[in-house]
Amino acid sequence: MILITGVSGFVGSNLNNYLDKKEKKVIGVSRSPKNIEVDFNKIDKILLNSVNYFIHLAGKAHDLKKTSEAATYYTVNTELTKKLFNQFLDSDCEVFIYMSSVKAVVDKANVILTENELPNPKTHYGKSKLLAENYILSKKIPKNKRVYILRPCMIHGKGNKGNLNLLYKLVSKRIPWILGAFKNKRSYCSIENLLFIINELMDNQSIPNGIYNVADDHSLSTNDIISLIADSQSKKPIIWDISMKLIKIIAEIGDYLPLPLNSERLTKLTESYVVSNKKIIDAIKKPLPLNSKEGMLTTFKSFNLN
Repeated sequence: MILITGVSGFVGSNLNNYLDKKEKKVIGVSRSPKNIEVDFNKIDKILLNSVNYFIHLAGKAHDLKKTSEAATYYTVNTELTKKLFNQFLDSDCEVFIYMSSVKAVVDKANVILTENELPNPKTHYGKSKLLAENYILSKKIPKNKRVYILRPCMIHGKGNKGNLNLLYKLVSKRIPWILGAFKNKRSYCSIENLLFIINELMDNQSIPNGIYNVADDHSLSTNDIISLIADSQSKKPIIWDISMKLIKIIAEIGDYLPLPLNSERLTKLTESYVVSNKKIIDAIKKPLPLNSKEGMLTTFKSFNLN
């Protein structure tokens, strides 16, 4: 029996379907419970004693529009996690999996990010996630229990919303990608690979407790992403290799005038953020189901069906 918080979210709903196909019974937990889902306030020792696995996915997501109040991140991401983890420790439940984020470490990665990187998050989202991680790590774990903290990078898949959708629409409208001169590299995590890893953590008792980065095997440039989107639509990509100096000048003008591109947006579109998944791969001793390009194509083909 598996208890999952945030079961109605993007990762939670996909995980629920994944485990259902494996004939594993799930109890879903939500702040706004529907059908047979359980309310957070009804999680107690009796319920936890009836399950073997506790997967904590619920959290306050990173607000890219910067409209959320800081306190909300700490209430949801930190204090709720501390409460649930204490309940887990006081129960017979065997495995606790906490969904953190690479943003609990750094907001910008100038090197390949490993689990040994000294955390220094700048946003309230990252700080609240790190505080939850530190609380979990501060507790002594009984020998009969296993505890895992997962730090996924940008997750994508069917039902995903975010920057990849915006790029998909851009390519669909045959709008040229004008940032072809920028050769950035970013790590992504396909939902299929994430679900596979979660399932392995439940089934494989030999995997050591600890923190694990979760990412696809290889990083991709934004030019790669544009090309894969075009490929999924059976089109040729339109990538313009315009001078980086000229693009930066345009972005600086956009800091003062209402242009589609400004310095902040340019940085987000062209910065690199590469994450190593070596530790988790060595631990599970199995290859991931999809390589980076296969995962992206699977996601983009699902967009085609929408």
